[in-house]
Amino acid sequence: MAKETRILLVEDEVRIAEVVQSYLERDGYMVVAHVTGEEALADFERRPADLVVLDLMLPGIGGEEVCRALRERSDVPILMLTARDSEEDLLGGLKIGADDYMTKPFSPRELSARVRALLRRSRAAQEPQADVLLRAGGRLRIDSGRHRVYLDEDEVELTESEFRLLLTLARFPGRAYSRYELINKVQGHDFEGYERTIDAHIKNVRHKLGEDARSLRFIETVYGMGYRFAEAEK
Repeated sequence: MAKETRILLVEDEVRIAEVVQSYLERDGYMVVAHVTGEEALADFERRPADLVVLDLMLPGIGGEEVCRALRERSDVPILMLTARDSEEDLLGGLKIGADDYMTKPFSPRELSARVRALLRRSRAAQEPQADVLLRAGGRLRIDSGRHRVYLDEDEVELTESEFRLLLTLARFPGRAYSRYELINKVQGHDFEGYERTIDAHIKNVRHKLGEDARSLRFIETVYGMGYRFAEAEK
């Protein structure tokens, strides 16, 4: 018998929570809803979920703190919901460990599709693979089997989305990817208006790799199109 997929929904707006829960349960998921971060973390401690839908603005412990706490103990996919839509908020949400980001108001059908995409990615990541990429003269090592990245033998902590983005680009150095392609490969969906999510992930990956515009540069910007992994060994 297949394992039931358990989703933890953390949302204090009752109307939104009811709509999201209804759509996800209609898709066959078991949804456990909480209105506070404290309740959600206690629930997760008792029984880890397969995915978390997390509102940013919560009473008591805020969504950012909940996200950090979850990320410290698990690689569970996290879809963050928020009424904020500035680039700073987007970058902040992804930087603390969220895998995807939706601004209110949102389409429940789109949310369901994103949940499916995140779950597909999570399950695919658990399948055994034997693939280690060496780039930049061996300085950068990407181990897809263990889902780890090393730079000069030091491990680089990346979120699932950041790892998939770096792996996609590094597989074919010099090959230019549009933002649309990267959204499909990394996020698993192609909704309009969310290309900036890729820009945010790129910015985070560059920061974690210690990239410097004057010397160290693994990911290059293809102006007017997207990004590529540097061809030349640096």
